[in-house]
Amino acid sequence: MFTGNWKCGGCGGAITELPFEPDPARADSLKCMDCHKKGQSDRPEKAMHEGNWSCADCGGAITSLPFEPRDTSNLKCRDCFRK
Repeated sequence: MFTGNWKCGGCGGAITELPFEPDPARADSLKCMDCHKKGQSDRPEKAMHEGNWSCADCGGAITSLPFEPRDTSNLKCRDCFRK
């Protein structure tokens, strides 16, 4: 963790600790945890594409993907993808 004395670009609150060393040129765009979380909740839900596919590794069923597949020959289920 990096300690310092920065100001939140969203609410103006104090930021004293960050999990990264901030770029001084972008210090005005830093966000406190509360403003960062608010920004994430404003994002729209990612559209899921429903279908009937099978995993190329284990053969398991895949019924929902966060993208429309162009080629279904190498689709992987979550478990196989993580490996």
